[in-house]
Amino acid sequence: MSSQPPVWFITAASSGFGKYIALEALSRGHKVIASARITSHIADLKENGAVTVTLDVTAPQAGIERVAKEANEQYGYINHLVNAAGYILVGAIEETSPKEDFDQFNTNVFGMLNVSKAFLPYIRATSGHRTISNFGSIGSWRGGAGFGLYVGTKWACSGISESMRSELAPLGISVTVVEPGYFRTGFLNASTRIQSEKQITEYDETAVGQVRVRLSQVDNNQPGDVVKGSKVIVDILTKSGASKGKDIPMRIVLGSDCSTGVRQKIEETVNLLDEWDPITTKTDHK
Repeated sequence: MSSQPPVWFITAASSGFGKYIALEALSRGHKVIASARITSHIADLKENGAVTVTLDVTAPQAGIERVAKEANEQYGYINHLVNAAGYILVGAIEETSPKEDFDQFNTNVFGMLNVSKAFLPYIRATSGHRTISNFGSIGSWRGGAGFGLYVGTKWACSGISESMRSELAPLGISVTVVEPGYFRTGFLNASTRIQSEKQITEYDETAVGQVRVRLSQVDNNQPGDVVKGSKVIVDILTKSGASKGKDIPMRIVLGSDCSTGVRQKIEETVNLLDEWDPITTKTDHK
């Protein structure tokens, strides 16, 4: 198996990290099976040598399992699964409907879970170096007014990934969670982000209203370069380039802004513990 090129299966490959991870892997001579809900949206990847398939990560599990089986039959093995599907729901917690909440979790969390469940039998059967990459976010570390449901999904993705890592490490499969900061993808485009149908006027002059405005201002002005970020991800997952000789980390904290944000959250958490431990730790049985 070591003499054969790695095979990647990537969800949501029509844009953003899914697309550019696929292009980076193809540029290295790897095999890529790229998926999207509409395959015409990934025709450019097909022109670059990828096999393209239709996959909606919210489809019934039997359909996802069928795609996984057919993907494995394409080359006979799969080394790398990248769960890149996701979107942001914008709205205060009071504003978002139960249906909007479910849809957010259904794509960002249950989609990741169900695709992983469908592909794991084939990844386990593959020898050699194997990885599963799930996408968290800088939002995995800090809540924020106006996008609480999105943050909830990304905290879930990071927590689930930590557990998957513990479960799959004994089987020789490395699991990591990619936690990007703000990268210049189409993620915040007006046509991509979902605004809650209900908007309550009392929130307009609060942080929620500010977020609605700011996301449009940030769109296409993010500091992160998705091409550079995707190269770093592929280097890490293949233990090559600047990552040669390194183990795959539990999390890939991607982007200078994400690193800064995580360090701030850690410092705030330590300060909180230092202040409250004398009160909140006096709860053990004597």
